[in-house]
Parts: sequence; structure tokens; C-alpha cells
Amino acid sequence: MNFSGRELRDLLVAWLALGLAFSLLYVPVSATNLTEVLASAAFLEEFALSLATVGVAFLLHELAHKVVAVKFGQHAEFRADFGMLALAVAGGLAGFLFAAPGAVHHRGRITPREHGLIALAGPLTNVALAVLSLGVMLTVAPNVGWRGLFINVLLAGFNMIPFGPLDGATVLEWSKPAYAAAAVVTIGPALLFLFVI
Repeated sequence: MNFSGRELRDLLVAWLALGLAFSLLYVPVSATNLTEVLASAAFLEEFALSLATVGVAFLLHELAHKVVAVKFGQHAEFRADFGMLALAVAGGLAGFLFAAPGAVHHRGRITPREHGLIALAGPLTNVALAVLSLGVMLTVAPNVGWRGLFINVLLAGFNMIPFGPLDGATVLEWSKPAYAAAAVVTIGPALLFLFVI
């Protein structure tokens, strides 16, 4: 698995920007206390928690796309969307967050099945991370585990929506039965989290 210098930079910037955006969401700041809050122990703790949960969920989601694409003979690299990252940070400051930090772009000859499996790899990685997070929550670190569980369930469900550039649209185009099965373990739990828990 090879990573270009640009790809490593984009992954690092996206990871840090997402950590910052979610930290700003959970530890609100204003123009009058920005410096004080950013230097506070509460903010630094939140930043570390966001990097370890949201950041890792995002990184492994994107790297799963890359691993499967490379397995199918594709040239694949992550590219950050710096405009959307800036919007995420601004949204965190405003108390509302939408994050679309970038995507893995791949090229080469590919079948519809391979394309569908590449798309499916990201959300299924988040499902696996959600299960791992549940174990962490129930055993060693409830706060870290809960945040990891929450973000991975939502990330898996959101990405499987069959719309536009989201993974779900690609999976549905490849196979309706595969999409239906994936939706049960991704969109189902996300709806449960949003409307029941």
C-alpha cells in the first residue's frame, strides 16, 4: 500500500480539521473567549477524544475504500476537500456541523461489482468500528466508547443513503440485494440512534 506525500498531507489535514470541528461543537466558543477556550484543558481533552473517535472513524472509512480499490488493481488516493473542511470548522463554531472532508478517488478498469464492493468497504468498516466501540464502552472507557459508537453508527448510515456521490448510490446501482442487506446493518441502526436513543 503506497501513499503519496500529498495524500498523507490531505489525510492529516482532514483528520485534524475534523477533530477541531467536533471539538468546537462540543466545547462552544465565542469571539470574546476563543483564546481562553482553545487553551483550556476541557477543549484539549475534547480535541483528543474527537481525534480518537471521529477522526479514526473517518480515516479508517476512507482507507477501507483505498484498500479494496487497490486490491482490485486500481490506483487510489484520498483527496481532501479543503472548502468542505473549512465549512465543517465554521459549522463547529456556529453549533451545527456537516462534514464531508474528502474522498478516495480511484481509476482503472473495474467491474460494477468491484465498484460496489469498494463503496461498501467504508460503511462496513464503520459498522465494525461501532461494534468495537460498544465493547470499549462496556468495559474500559465508557465516554470514548459511546462517542465511537455514536459517530460510527451515524457515519455508516449516512454514507449508505442512496443519493448523489454517497456510497449507498454506488452499492444500489451494483446490486439491490447487497444494498438491502447493507442498509439493514447501517441505515437501520442510524435511524434507531437518531429517533429512539
